[in-house]
Amino acid sequence: MEEYMNLALVNSAYGMLATTSLVGMGEIVTKEAFDWVTNNPKIIKASTVICRLKDDINSHKSEQKRGHFASGVECYMTQYGVSEKEVYEKFLQQVEDEWKDINEEPLRPTNVPMPLLIRVLNLSRVIDVIYIEEDDTLLLQK
Repeated sequence: MEEYMNLALVNSAYGMLATTSLVGMGEIVTKEAFDWVTNNPKIIKASTVICRLKDDINSHKSEQKRGHFASGVECYMTQYGVSEKEVYEKFLQQVEDEWKDINEEPLRPTNVPMPLLIRVLNLSRVIDVIYIEEDDTLLLQK
């Protein structure tokens, strides 16, 4: 599972989305801001994990129907010998833990301007909206 997550997080477009979302924010986005976001700070890593796990939960069944076996859910079930339901519960618990990391960042002193932290926070909120229902479909497809 660890190997899967390492690859899945690197291959996720979330880091790129967070970086490109800073474009157009004006003078507040400096070279240091881009250096910060590209160094995978805790808030970006947590957001990426949330995105990955929520996607894995919500797309698992449809991916299995298409023969896409290398999902996080399948990897976890195989590695730990647990049921699909137990994997979902574990992933959702990890999502909660990652939200704690995200919420921690704006609360502690940092050199990163608050609007940049809020931008990443809001991108994380979008994931919850997209995957509001855990019924194997995206909200936007309904």
